[in-house]
Amino acid sequence: MLRLTELILPLDHSEADLRDAIIKRLALPQTDLLSYTIFRRGVDARKSHAIVFIYTLHLEVHDEEKLLARFKDDHQLRPAPDTSYHFAARAPENSLPVRPVIIGMGPSGLFAGLILAQSGFRPLILERGKSVRERTKDTFDLWRKGILDPESNVQFGEGGAGTFSDGKLHTQIKDPKHYGRKVLAEFVKAGAPPEIMYVSKPHVGTYKLVGVVENIRATIQALGGEIRFQSRVDDIEINDGQIQGVILASGERIATNHLVVAIGHSARDTFEMLHRRGVAMEAKPFSIGLRIEHPQSLIDRSRHGRNADNPLLGAADYKLVHHASNGRSVYTFCMCPGGTVVAATSETGRVVTNGMSQYSRKERNANSGIVVGISPADYPDGPLAGMEFQRFWESRAFELGGGNYQAPGQLVGDFLAGRSSTLLGSVKPSYTPGVTLCDLSTALPDYVVTAIREALPAFARQIKGFDLADAVLTGVETRTSSPVRITRNGSNLQSINTRGLFPTGEGAGYAGGILSSAVDGIKVAEALALSLLELYRIDP
Repeated sequence: MLRLTELILPLDHSEADLRDAIIKRLALPQTDLLSYTIFRRGVDARKSHAIVFIYTLHLEVHDEEKLLARFKDDHQLRPAPDTSYHFAARAPENSLPVRPVIIGMGPSGLFAGLILAQSGFRPLILERGKSVRERTKDTFDLWRKGILDPESNVQFGEGGAGTFSDGKLHTQIKDPKHYGRKVLAEFVKAGAPPEIMYVSKPHVGTYKLVGVVENIRATIQALGGEIRFQSRVDDIEINDGQIQGVILASGERIATNHLVVAIGHSARDTFEMLHRRGVAMEAKPFSIGLRIEHPQSLIDRSRHGRNADNPLLGAADYKLVHHASNGRSVYTFCMCPGGTVVAATSETGRVVTNGMSQYSRKERNANSGIVVGISPADYPDGPLAGMEFQRFWESRAFELGGGNYQAPGQLVGDFLAGRSSTLLGSVKPSYTPGVTLCDLSTALPDYVVTAIREALPAFARQIKGFDLADAVLTGVETRTSSPVRITRNGSNLQSINTRGLFPTGEGAGYAGGILSSAVDGIKVAEALALSLLELYRIDP
């Protein structure tokens, strides 16, 4: 198998055109190209009048060695790497004395559980929230009725926070072992669209993710894994630096010497418990800001020009960065084409926003976070200070919104002019339970507001109309990533001071987004499996 990169074709090409382009590029006889598969298809939209697809392809050809010799100086043709998944260890035929336990069933916990189950280790997954369909009902109660269930919401429950998002499955992490391909393949096997294996920015969307998560859960159970919902872990047992077990909110004790902590970035009570128990952790940087909504048509025209309605391109997205004069970095976060702004709080008396899209991306507005990077220097009072920093501004947003889970909002024109908004313009906010217009200058620290005010006109120089006066800002965006890192060894991925405790995913500070969290869950599952076999002196 060979890999051919950087093959460029126009938007309107056919499948036959693609085959012909391969033949022409390699100067092959027609019969020498035996087969090809698309490994990656990217879009180059830098010139909106001449948008093209860029392909990476895996080829089977007659006499590969001869072709490689002919193209020995061409770096775009090389042997294809092995992207298949190889298990690091397999469980013994006889059950181990104590099974591994996973706390949390977001992407990292889900894939740690899947890999352990596929390896024969029969994991037990404890999820504080409900199954994905039950939590969907509870989440809609907040969005439609303003009723929050602190244990079942956008943040807590099967599938984790990524379930109520755009379902983005792309990442910029280094992945030399191609774990990301394993994640995508399992998603497709569980019902995700096959195209996620090759499009450059794959996404699934919330409603499709629900079924995917359910099917992965069924696979884990069929392989001997056990999943228990509404099973919050309130305490852990540590003896002489070694995990011994967990204590549930019900009082039940579960013995284990191998514990995966995949709790997500919003399990604040669990962070507090781990801190009390002396598990090593540190404050880490994250970002805070606002959500912005534009008409999706405005973004499409700016990014795709005359190709704005081309169905091959779909709804346009963007990624923008500005380095403000006060030293802060401002960037767009979790951009959701054709999506909605959603209520994402998990604590009573607080307002948090996030973005979500369905697979179709057909809603009228585009939205993204406009966020500003902050660091422990801004919250210097210990490992949990960033968490308290988040709480303060989320409580302030609740107050500004009217104390009923409505979000505070402001038109961009008014925000830039420093005046309170009183009437909506042409852009209708999508956030439910609703938006209370106000002055957002007191919704965030002064340095954040100043940086965002400077960034919006700068972003408009890249996307015409980005500073549209009627565009809507909604506050606040605080859960961009975990404010805490549960520190672990680079070699065995265990806590630096608690043997048998494996922090993983976004909540532990080692990932950001669905795909990177799932990849980290795979890494931790492999490290845990090898540790188990070493403990019981079993050859992997």
